[in-house]
Amino acid sequence: MTDQLVAERNWAGNYSYQAPQLAHPASVEELQGLVAGAQKVRALGSRHSFNSIADTAGTLVVLDQLDPGISVDAANMTVTVSGGTRYGTLAAELQRQGFALHNLASLPHISVAGAVSTATHGSGDANGNLASAVAGLELVTADGSILSVRRGDEDFDGMVVGLGALGIVTKLTLDIQPTFDVAQNVFENLNWDLVLENFDQITSSAYSVSLFTDWSGETVGQAWLKRRGGDAAAETSDFFGGTPATEARHPLPGVSGSNCTQQLGMAGPWSDRLAHFRMEFTPSQGDELQSEYLIPREHAVDALRTMRRLSDVVTPLLLVGEIRTVAADQLWLSANYGRDGIGLHFTWRQDQPAVEAILPLLEAELGPFAARPHWGKLFDAGAAVVAPLYPRFNDFIALAERLDPSGKFRNDFLDRTVFGS
Repeated sequence: MTDQLVAERNWAGNYSYQAPQLAHPASVEELQGLVAGAQKVRALGSRHSFNSIADTAGTLVVLDQLDPGISVDAANMTVTVSGGTRYGTLAAELQRQGFALHNLASLPHISVAGAVSTATHGSGDANGNLASAVAGLELVTADGSILSVRRGDEDFDGMVVGLGALGIVTKLTLDIQPTFDVAQNVFENLNWDLVLENFDQITSSAYSVSLFTDWSGETVGQAWLKRRGGDAAAETSDFFGGTPATEARHPLPGVSGSNCTQQLGMAGPWSDRLAHFRMEFTPSQGDELQSEYLIPREHAVDALRTMRRLSDVVTPLLLVGEIRTVAADQLWLSANYGRDGIGLHFTWRQDQPAVEAILPLLEAELGPFAARPHWGKLFDAGAAVVAPLYPRFNDFIALAERLDPSGKFRNDFLDRTVFGS
């Protein structure tokens, strides 16, 4: 089914898609025909990107009419799922069958293909981003044919984080593991000096750790610790100067924690704890903007000191910042390609001109730390700046030109940030 695209906006409401048509194919075969006949086409996922990465001058394709097709292969410990399925839906079904993914992002509402294609991530020193779990994928290429690849195949590492430039991902196979419980504790007002002095100890204190801050003052607002079942319980009354929260907390000060996943140390399924927000609730009305930069682990403390120095510029525009850790991978355009890192995430007030005005300064200050921007969020850098940050960048361009020689899947965003025209 193809409709005229009328006033379609992303989740945050800061971007209006310019594509003249929106299609909801009812089958992969219908999608193949649509792609083969299109001059320009791209996939639109759950609309959680804050920039124009998903847009096109032709037809936007939404895979929400395709069956989730969740199929567990217990012998090989994998699950195969439609690309348009949301992580929350997949997680609930895996938990029902006694399995788990290694991690989840903050929001379970995002689509699997969209999150993988942009290297979206959760947190944890030993946890790779969501794309690192991909064992295989299927995509419809420019001529309408289906290409299936698996881990170990030539160019597989270049195809997983594909930015939608290689084709439309219809199906993914992900690594799974036996289900596990998680207990989540929140500590408030950690001492900044202690955080900087003990950063490695803090981030290794749980399976997944997130620090929330507005970068001002002498304390870090919150630390969210997600411990796997069997790990030591968070019973301390003092965590690097921070004290245990006595009720459910939201990352934003003064906002009810009722939409957040279970806290207060109550153990329960991974599917209800690894994300920050519950699937059945919308965490906000989308009244925000987001940016994020991934930085090599060895520069973590210096980058945090730099951000504190920039608080006079950043804090007035910020709703909250988040610090997470992510393990290295070998996916060519992953922001963690070849290096363990930290993510500096910024949830901005919805004042796009003001945010865009400070991004060049922010990127210049983080530039000495080889900061790679998150592909789905707001950033200023173009291809000339981004390309040197990725050792396999030119290999990806060559792969895209081979699979899509006419540029059917290219758009203004990719021309600016990848292809450099």
